Amino acid sequence: MLIEVTEEKKKTMTSTERSVIDWLNEHEEEIPNRSINEIADASFTSPATVSRAIRKCGFSGISEMKYKVSSKLNYIVAGRIVNEIFNRSITECQKTIEALNVDTILRVIRYIKFSEKIYILARGTTALIARDFEFQLQLLGYNAFVLSDSQIMRNSKKLFKKDDVVIIFTVKNSTPELEMSARFAKEKGAVVITCCCIPGTSLEEYSDLSVLGGNKNNSMIEEYNVMSRLPLHIISRTLIDYLML
Repeated sequence: MLIEVTEEKKKTMTSTERSVIDWLNEHEEEIPNRSINEIADASFTSPATVSRAIRKCGFSGISEMKYKVSSKLNYIVAGRIVNEIFNRSITECQKTIEALNVDTILRVIRYIKFSEKIYILARGTTALIARDFEFQLQLLGYNAFVLSDSQIMRNSKKLFKKDDVVIIFTVKNSTPELEMSARFAKEKGAVVITCCCIPGTSLEEYSDLSVLGGNKNNSMIEEYNVMSRLPLHIISRTLIDYLML
């Protein structure tokens, strides 16, 4: 309700002024787009009556009342949008958790624990997840290194050894250097683990294990084709949390 009228305030109003207030409360969403003349016509009163009623309710005029209503409606709309964003994030989390296979996670953990070195590969903004994963592993005492430069990836065959683990973070495997590094690692006998948001990528051909996370299509900036990386965050968080036990 926009305007609450006390019994004391009602005594200062005429019946036509009260009918204006009733109309305003019943049509609150229309107020920002209505002129004082339109409100008068809709409430079967006059512009002067509308103006008096508004002032008796504490507003300096119709402009102040419109501003208050607009601010309130904008807040409601903004709150609805925020809730939609929350729901998208919840959906992504649920899809990722549902897609994760417990046996696969445990096998990844075993490979990490018995590795000589851990190479974490990622490109673009996904490298931020790789950096955080590297930092957490280093805090836990593992020899972890991030490779995010395409030139280094092209020459990564010189780096990998048999007892190494190569973990690749990618949303949809759109970078050819990642596949090249995976092939090099496989040729050297290293364990290759792919953490990806979509199934069936060419990386799986070179991977000993594939950890898949769900991804909701509308969680992206379409203009720049930036997809959500929340599933990859959940995968890395799950691995780190287990290693901390």
